[in-house]
Amino acid sequence: MPVGRTKFFVGGLLILGAIIYLLVSSTKSSIEYFMTVDELLDRGFETYDQSVRLSGAVVGTTIEYNPESLTLSFMIAHVPGDNNEIDALGGLAQVLHDAVSDPGRSRVTIVYSGVKPDLLVDEAQAIVIGRMGNDGIFYADELLLKCPTKYEESLPEQVEEK
Repeated sequence: MPVGRTKFFVGGLLILGAIIYLLVSSTKSSIEYFMTVDELLDRGFETYDQSVRLSGAVVGTTIEYNPESLTLSFMIAHVPGDNNEIDALGGLAQVLHDAVSDPGRSRVTIVYSGVKPDLLVDEAQAIVIGRMGNDGIFYADELLLKCPTKYEESLPEQVEEK
C-alpha cells in the first residue's frame, strides 16, 4: 500500500477510535440507575457520585414546604420494583398504602428545590432523579408524581344499566 493511503487509513482509524471513545464515555456519565429505597440504602456510599432514579411512596405526614425559599422536603417509603410482585400484593394502590402505613418500612428523606407540585400527597408514587448526599439525604433535581387514585380499579358505582 502506498505511503499516502496508509496515512489516510491510520488517520481514519484514529478519528473513528476517538468518536467511539467520546460516545462511550459520555453515555457512561449520563446513565441513571433506577433503584428502590432498599437498594439505595443497601448500596450506601457506592451511589454518592451517581445520578439515580429512585421510586417510592410519599409519606404525607413528612411533607414540609417553605414557599419563600422554594424548599420542599418529604420522605418516601420502599415500594417493590417488580411489577409481578406489586400485582401479587394487591396492585399499586394497595402497595403504596401499605408502604406508607408500615413504620418499619425503609424510608429516605428527599429534598427538592422548586414549586410544590399539586400531586404531592400522601400515598402518591414519587419518582425522583438526583444524588444521595453524604448526609443520608437524597437531593432531587427532578420530581415526578403519580396520584394513588389513578390506580384504584373500582368501577363507578353511579352507573346503572337500563
